[in-house]
Amino acid sequence: MKSLIIGVGNVYRNDDGVGILIVRKLKNRVSDYSHVKEQSGEGTSLMDAWSGYGRVCIVDAVSSGSPAGIIHRMDVSSESIPANFFSCSTHSFGVAEAIELARTLGQLPSQLQLYGIEGGDFQPGEFLSAEVERVVESVVDEIVQYVSSS
Repeated sequence: MKSLIIGVGNVYRNDDGVGILIVRKLKNRVSDYSHVKEQSGEGTSLMDAWSGYGRVCIVDAVSSGSPAGIIHRMDVSSESIPANFFSCSTHSFGVAEAIELARTLGQLPSQLQLYGIEGGDFQPGEFLSAEVERVVESVVDEIVQYVSSS
């Protein structure tokens, strides 16, 4: 079965678009063994998107207080997401809430990897900050490695 990569974000809020931009770069590189989807981050849509997949990777901007450009990697199939991770989200039921609800309901994919790229600029606009832009290719390469290993 193919894995799923979900890019979450809003390309019109600067660094918040990094998840979407990363999955767009991944689309042609992983098409033989992974599906790629773009999502806004609304929780129930995320749960619907990963339904039926055993291996899922989510990539999104986070705002935890770390410096912009820091990459947070978590196996959220076995660990909870820190409460302050998605403080920039405009959704009251977003990525973290969807993961924890799915965990409670027994609907979490057996493998769920989260790549959170620390954002610095979530203002309206269509550009990544230099710190976030610098890590995009390394995250793309890591995700290719993750989904291609079985």
